[in-house]
Amino acid sequence: MNHAPPPTVSVILPTWNRGWTLTDAIDSVLDQDFGPLELIVVDDGSTDNTAQLLSAYGDRLRVIRQANGGVSAARNTGIRAAGGDLIALLDSDDVWLPGKVTAQVAFFREHPDALICQTEEIWIRNGVRVNPGKRHRKQTGMIFEPSLALCLVSPSAVMMRRRLLDEVGLFDERLPACEDYDLWLRIAWRHPIHLIDRPLIVKHGGHDDQLSRMPELDKYRIRSIARLLDSGCLSPDQREAAAAVLKTKCAIYAQGCRKRGRMDDGQYYDRLAEKYRQQENHCG
Repeated sequence: MNHAPPPTVSVILPTWNRGWTLTDAIDSVLDQDFGPLELIVVDDGSTDNTAQLLSAYGDRLRVIRQANGGVSAARNTGIRAAGGDLIALLDSDDVWLPGKVTAQVAFFREHPDALICQTEEIWIRNGVRVNPGKRHRKQTGMIFEPSLALCLVSPSAVMMRRRLLDEVGLFDERLPACEDYDLWLRIAWRHPIHLIDRPLIVKHGGHDDQLSRMPELDKYRIRSIARLLDSGCLSPDQREAAAAVLKTKCAIYAQGCRKRGRMDDGQYYDRLAEKYRQQENHCG
C-alpha cells in the first residue's frame, strides 16, 4: 500500500468585479474534503466589493492584488506564486462540487504518468440547467484534432502537474479571449488530456461579462492554430487537421469581415488560408 503523503494542490482563482458570485466559488474550494490545499485568489484590479469579501476569509486563503491585466495575467500571477505540485484552476463564476479535488488527486496517484485531467461538468445558463450539445461532449486521451474546432477543456474542471506548465508555458497574455483554447492546444498536440467521467463542477453561463460572449472569438483561435502550424511541431496528421480547420475558420471570418465592410481584413484572412493550403503537409 502506498503511504506517501498526498501532493499539495494549489488552486488559482482569478477574479475581476465578481463580488456577486465570488464567495460561492471560494466556499466550494474551502469546503473540499482534501488537504493540504492552497487557495490563491488573484484580484485583477476589482473596483467593486471584492476586497471586503476577501478580507472576511482571513488566512484561509492567499490574496494577490494587481492592476487589471486580464484573466491570463491573473492566472499566470497565481501560478507563479503557487507552491503546489498540482495546479487547479477555478473561474470566479463557477463552483466545485464536493469531492472534486480528492477525485483528481486520486487519479494522478493511480496514473503517475498523467500530466493533466479534467472532470465532467453541469451547465447552468441564466439560472437554468442545460445539456451540452453533442459537439461540446468532452473526450479523453489524445484530443488535439477534435479540440481544433472549439474548446473541449474547461479551466474550472482542470488539474495538472506543475511540470506540464514548465514544459509548455503559461497562458498567453496577448490574447484577450480564447487563452484557454490556446493553452489546451499547446498541451494536446503532445500529451493526452484525461477525463474523469463524473460531473464535479458547476459551470455558470449567460451573464454579460463572460469572455466567451466577446465578438470575433475565431480571430484568436486562428492565431493559435497558425502559430502551431508555423512552429513545425505537429505530426503530418495533426498538421493536416489543423490546416483544414484554420482554412475553414479563415473563410468564415473573412466573409464576416466583408459583410461589415472591412475589406482589408477579409483579404488578409483569405491570404492566410491560401498560405496554409499551399504549404506542404509535413513537419518542419
